[in-house]
Amino acid sequence: MKIDRSLLITIQSLLPIQIFIGYCFVISGLFVNFVQLLTWIFIRPFNKKLYRQLNYYLATLIWSQLTFLYTWWSNSDLKIYVDSKDIEHFRKEYAICLPNHRYEIDWLVALVFTQRLHLLGGTKIVGKHSLSLIPVLGWSWFFTESIFLRRIWENDKKILEHDIQQCVNSYPNNYYFNIVMTCEGTRYTETKRLESMKYARKKNLPELKYHILPRTKGLTMIMQGAQGKIPAVYNFMLGFSKDSASPKLRTLLNGYSCKAHMYLKRIPISEIPYQDDEICAEWIYKLYQEKDRIYEHFIQHDTFDGLGVSQVSIIPNYSDFFIQFFWLITIGIPSLIWLFYFIFNSTLFGKIIFAIIILIAYVILQCMINTSVIKTDIKIEKNK
Repeated sequence: MKIDRSLLITIQSLLPIQIFIGYCFVISGLFVNFVQLLTWIFIRPFNKKLYRQLNYYLATLIWSQLTFLYTWWSNSDLKIYVDSKDIEHFRKEYAICLPNHRYEIDWLVALVFTQRLHLLGGTKIVGKHSLSLIPVLGWSWFFTESIFLRRIWENDKKILEHDIQQCVNSYPNNYYFNIVMTCEGTRYTETKRLESMKYARKKNLPELKYHILPRTKGLTMIMQGAQGKIPAVYNFMLGFSKDSASPKLRTLLNGYSCKAHMYLKRIPISEIPYQDDEICAEWIYKLYQEKDRIYEHFIQHDTFDGLGVSQVSIIPNYSDFFIQFFWLITIGIPSLIWLFYFIFNSTLFGKIIFAIIILIAYVILQCMINTSVIKTDIKIEKNK
């Protein structure tokens, strides 16, 4: 029997339903964070490889709920354009992924891609330090050793060099990580692009139509710090079809389907002049000119087809579905039973405490959603 999608969306958009889903995510996430903390205190000082193996799977228990939201809850689609040989390389090597940073859920689509390749637990980011302070998601990034920067270069230089060497020198055998890094340094808005192009013209650097001028020092430092132990950089481009729902977390939570297109191309580290800062900077600028050309093709054709790579079929697996089901059974259902018990049997104080717990979980969820929201281009709006 075919389900009426519009009716399902109406149900998914109901506030009690969203509070329930958000509550399960936050409570399960905090529980996993606590277990991660225990491994950080009692295992990491003595056995880093075991610590990383455990957190590979612990993080998967959190992040799978987000990929569930995209693939199953909202029935969103992901079309992947990549050389099949590059996919096989990606499955079995350390990698640096360089996405365009235009959308609120670009990071989530990256998680969906790695989940389908059974590499979800190895996903790391390079991000601003404040992200590590976000409960559940940020804390899980911290425990899985993502790299967090304070945007003070003298400090960040040491952090980048130290953290990447720690990863490549003692990572468990047959486990692989991919580092998602946005060289633009911030999510795209037209105001930011125009400001960066003023700087580009001043420094006689190439101008870009669809990207912010990249910052080159961080990527160069990571490649130098890895000392050739990360075999490849991947040019990762993302676009959403014209008939896609708005690519936002709230859109997915409300059940509307997004239609993402992803372009991926492997660049062997041997082809990148990362040992020389200035030459590497020029290489990065040229890469972003290429990214501009690729995205312009997508804008014009609503697809990455025609760029020399074919669409490949990577069938969604059910692991995130079963993990979500597990959390609903172990946390969601008992919580509903407790809710009805408290409503009919508890004291007023008990009811207040339970309501506060639910409220805190909902507030944490909203904070995580708001972190991904793109701020409106106020300057552009005023000039219109």
